[in-house]
Amino acid sequence: MKLIGLTGGIGSGKTTVANVLARHGGAIVDADVAAREVVSPGMPALAEILEAFGPEVITPEGTLDRPALAAIVFKDEAARRRLNAIVHPRVRERMFQQLEALRAQTQPPRFAVLVVPLLFESGHDWGVDTIWLVAVPEDVQLSRLMRRDGLGAEEAMARIRAQMPLSEKLRLADRVIENTGDPSEVEKEVVRHLRSEQLL
Repeated sequence: MKLIGLTGGIGSGKTTVANVLARHGGAIVDADVAAREVVSPGMPALAEILEAFGPEVITPEGTLDRPALAAIVFKDEAARRRLNAIVHPRVRERMFQQLEALRAQTQPPRFAVLVVPLLFESGHDWGVDTIWLVAVPEDVQLSRLMRRDGLGAEEAMARIRAQMPLSEKLRLADRVIENTGDPSEVEKEVVRHLRSEQLL
């Protein structure tokens, strides 16, 4: 089973590309989904987050208050590192468990896609065979993020700046998917890359 690492900046459209890959037979293992699971009520990570950041990041229902936590960690590099130290190892472990389950199937998929927004930033070897980067210009990223999350320009830019610059990611990626145009163009680009990887 070939392993594609799919990454890209916040608001670049990784989910759009992952959906195309799923339609063409890829099994999707998503870090954002795993991150939601590992901080659900009753999980050790949620208790550690409460201890590190206080009750103001927990809702009255006992779930993680994501906007409240984001307001803290995107203004404070040390706080963001502390959060990442709690969440990232557990996310990684959960994703590798999912991969093992896929490999153990009687007929494993031809390829799996690890969707990891911070694939480069995490500093981990994810064991992927190829890294695909979803790329958009910063102004597109900014407007998408403001529209999607209801953020002001300053807040949205702080989240973009918290990630590795696109120029560095372009240097490190094996394949690049430009996600600025029509969805049909993105589909064509993904199919072209899959054929090059001999996955279609």
